[in-house]
Amino acid sequence: MKPPPPARTIAIHPKAPAKPAWGAPCNGCGVCCLSEPCPIGRVLSRRLRGACVAVRWAPDQRRYTCGVVEAPQRWWPLPWRWTQRLAAHWSRRWIAAGRGCDCDIELQDPGDADDDTPAQRPREG
Repeated sequence: MKPPPPARTIAIHPKAPAKPAWGAPCNGCGVCCLSEPCPIGRVLSRRLRGACVAVRWAPDQRRYTCGVVEAPQRWWPLPWRWTQRLAAHWSRRWIAAGRGCDCDIELQDPGDADDDTPAQRPREG
Protein backbone atom coordinates (compact mmCIF):
# COMPACT_ATOMS: atom_id res chain seq x y z
CA MET A 1 0.00 0.00 0.00
CA LYS A 2 1.30 3.43 -0.97
CA PRO A 3 1.89 5.79 1.99
CA PRO A 4 -0.13 9.00 2.03
CA PRO A 5 1.63 12.08 0.68
CA PRO A 6 3.16 14.35 3.31
CA ALA A 7 1.07 17.24 4.57
CA ARG A 8 1.80 20.63 3.02
CA THR A 9 0.94 24.05 4.33
CA ILE A 10 -0.73 26.63 2.11
CA ALA A 11 -1.38 30.19 3.20
CA ILE A 12 -5.04 31.11 2.87
CA HIS A 13 -6.54 34.51 3.64
CA PRO A 14 -8.20 34.36 7.06
CA LYS A 15 -11.47 35.74 5.63
CA ALA A 16 -11.62 33.18 2.80
CA PRO A 17 -14.71 30.99 2.82
CA ALA A 18 -14.38 27.38 3.97
CA LYS A 19 -13.66 24.81 1.27
CA PRO A 20 -16.92 23.43 -0.11
CA ALA A 21 -17.64 19.71 -0.28
CA TRP A 22 -16.74 17.79 -3.44
CA GLY A 23 -19.25 18.70 -6.18
CA ALA A 24 -20.69 21.70 -4.33
CA PRO A 25 -20.58 25.07 -6.12
CA CYS A 26 -17.26 26.90 -6.01
CA ASN A 27 -17.23 29.62 -3.39
CA GLY A 28 -13.76 31.06 -4.07
CA CYS A 29 -12.05 29.40 -1.09
CA GLY A 30 -8.79 29.31 -3.09
CA VAL A 31 -7.58 25.90 -1.91
CA CYS A 32 -7.23 24.46 -5.42
CA CYS A 33 -5.40 27.45 -6.94
CA LEU A 34 -3.19 27.97 -3.89
CA SER A 35 -2.09 24.33 -3.84
CA GLU A 36 -1.43 23.82 -7.56
CA PRO A 37 -2.13 25.70 -10.78
CA CYS A 38 -4.60 24.62 -13.47
CA PRO A 39 -3.23 23.95 -17.00
CA ILE A 40 -3.06 27.63 -18.01
CA GLY A 41 -1.77 28.50 -14.53
CA ARG A 42 1.05 26.00 -15.03
CA VAL A 43 2.14 27.86 -18.12
CA LEU A 44 1.92 31.25 -16.39
CA SER A 45 3.47 30.06 -13.11
CA ARG A 46 6.04 27.79 -14.78
CA ARG A 47 5.47 25.14 -12.09
CA LEU A 48 3.26 22.17 -11.26
CA ARG A 49 2.89 22.75 -7.51
CA GLY A 50 2.40 25.74 -5.31
CA ALA A 51 0.20 28.76 -5.70
CA CYS A 52 -0.78 29.91 -9.16
CA VAL A 53 0.57 33.36 -9.99
CA ALA A 54 -2.83 34.38 -11.38
CA VAL A 55 -4.91 33.64 -8.27
CA ARG A 56 -6.13 36.88 -6.68
CA TRP A 57 -7.75 37.73 -3.37
CA ALA A 58 -10.82 39.92 -3.99
CA PRO A 59 -11.31 41.77 -0.68
CA ASP A 60 -14.66 43.27 -1.69
CA GLN A 61 -16.00 39.77 -2.47
CA ARG A 62 -14.07 38.02 0.34
CA ARG A 63 -13.02 35.26 -2.03
CA TYR A 64 -10.28 34.21 -4.42
CA THR A 65 -10.69 34.72 -8.16
CA CYS A 66 -8.78 33.70 -11.26
CA GLY A 67 -6.85 36.61 -12.74
CA VAL A 68 -6.96 35.10 -16.23
CA VAL A 69 -10.76 34.95 -16.09
CA GLU A 70 -11.19 38.35 -14.43
CA ALA A 71 -8.49 40.33 -16.32
CA PRO A 72 -7.25 38.28 -19.31
CA GLN A 73 -5.54 41.32 -20.86
CA ARG A 74 -3.05 41.35 -17.97
CA TRP A 75 -2.07 37.72 -18.46
CA TRP A 76 -2.58 37.44 -22.20
CA PRO A 77 -1.12 40.76 -23.42
CA LEU A 78 -1.63 40.18 -27.14
CA PRO A 79 -3.12 42.98 -29.24
CA TRP A 80 -6.09 40.93 -30.43
CA ARG A 81 -9.11 41.04 -28.14
CA TRP A 82 -10.33 37.66 -29.33
CA THR A 83 -7.22 36.01 -27.85
CA GLN A 84 -8.01 37.52 -24.46
CA ARG A 85 -11.63 36.32 -24.64
CA LEU A 86 -10.37 32.90 -25.71
CA ALA A 87 -7.91 32.78 -22.77
CA ALA A 88 -10.72 33.69 -20.33
CA HIS A 89 -13.00 31.06 -21.91
CA TRP A 90 -10.39 28.29 -21.69
CA SER A 91 -9.46 29.32 -18.16
CA ARG A 92 -13.11 28.95 -17.09
CA ARG A 93 -13.11 25.46 -18.61
CA TRP A 94 -9.79 24.45 -17.01
CA ILE A 95 -10.87 25.57 -13.57
CA ALA A 96 -14.27 23.91 -14.12
CA ALA A 97 -16.11 27.16 -13.44
CA GLY A 98 -19.76 26.44 -12.73
CA ARG A 99 -19.14 22.67 -12.48
CA GLY A 100 -18.66 22.35 -8.75
CA CYS A 101 -15.67 21.76 -6.52
CA ASP A 102 -13.31 19.12 -7.90
CA CYS A 103 -10.53 19.67 -5.35
CA ASP A 104 -9.95 16.48 -3.37
CA ILE A 105 -7.59 18.03 -0.82
CA GLU A 106 -8.57 17.45 2.79
CA LEU A 107 -7.90 20.33 5.14
CA GLN A 108 -6.82 20.29 8.72
CA ASP A 109 -8.67 22.72 10.94
CA PRO A 110 -6.47 25.83 11.23
CA GLY A 111 -7.06 25.76 14.99
CA ASP A 112 -5.09 22.51 15.06
CA ALA A 113 -2.04 24.10 13.41
CA ASP A 114 1.26 24.16 15.27
CA ASP A 115 1.49 27.93 15.06
CA ASP A 116 -0.95 30.80 14.77
CA THR A 117 -0.41 31.68 11.10
CA PRO A 118 -3.49 32.02 8.87
CA ALA A 119 -2.95 28.73 7.06
CA GLN A 120 -4.70 25.46 6.49
CA ARG A 121 -2.80 22.22 6.01
CA PRO A 122 -4.00 20.16 3.06
CA ARG A 123 -3.72 16.41 3.02
CA GLU A 124 -3.98 15.24 -0.54
CA GLY A 125 -6.00 12.14 -0.93
